[in-house]
Amino acid sequence: MATSGTHFNSLVIRSPAKINLFLHITGQRSDGYHLLETVFQFLDFADVLKFEVLKNSHIVRHDEHEFLLPKNDLIIQAAELLRKEFQSGNTPGVSITVAKKIPPGSGMGGGSSNAATTLLALNRLWNLGLTRNDLLPLAVQLGADVPVFIYGKSCWATGIGDTFERFEPQQHWYCICVPSVAVSTSAVFSHPDLQRNRPSITKKAIAEKAMTKKAMQNGNTINDLEPITRLLHPEVDQALKTLGNYGDAKMNGSGSSVYLRCDSKGKASEIRRQLPSHLNCVVARALNDITEYS
Repeated sequence: MATSGTHFNSLVIRSPAKINLFLHITGQRSDGYHLLETVFQFLDFADVLKFEVLKNSHIVRHDEHEFLLPKNDLIIQAAELLRKEFQSGNTPGVSITVAKKIPPGSGMGGGSSNAATTLLALNRLWNLGLTRNDLLPLAVQLGADVPVFIYGKSCWATGIGDTFERFEPQQHWYCICVPSVAVSTSAVFSHPDLQRNRPSITKKAIAEKAMTKKAMQNGNTINDLEPITRLLHPEVDQALKTLGNYGDAKMNGSGSSVYLRCDSKGKASEIRRQLPSHLNCVVARALNDITEYS
């Protein structure tokens, strides 16, 4: 995304959630990072971030939501990292207003999406003229899920989740439940009983089955993080059991969110209405391209 010569004083950008259609752990590197295989899609369920250039050099965040975020969250870290790496000596400050819908610790990638959105937005506001490929090394420094939001398209992901090949599953509707618990990804990944040597599958094998219901239910496409998360967080276990009454419920990423693929928005909405009122649930459609938002 080259933007040299184009100037903005403010931007409002949607920062969408993601969904993992499965997640395999095939090994672990010497630096502790785990080797993954997954398919990423995005969701039309999003936070909204507003960026406004300041006359001073400050980077400030304003929250317009009910969640409690750390003072130095990934949004601030992303802004400071970009300025450190590419500042020209007169880079202005920025005010970032966050209207958050994606619950932190839900496995839906809200923080990672916000970080990527910040890099993309400030690249434009500061007129840096960087491409998405230029931003990927910064994204890797911020977290394993940040790069896919820079990439911005559904994909087959390997490595530590930062090597992408274009892949376009069907854009299904989902009923998604988010238990009231924040899952620590580090606690799940560091658990001694975590499955870390899943045999690799191929993109071709998945593509040939076109992500059909049969393909997603067989033993080759599962979430290796799910057993540990269910063990550590009974709320996730219960949500999977509850949503599982309506079909093949799966955990998203490291949790806490769980989802059920549905044939239509109407079916997803009908299931949502039948679920217990205390469950935080949303209906969302998968997206294969979010570059239009950024």
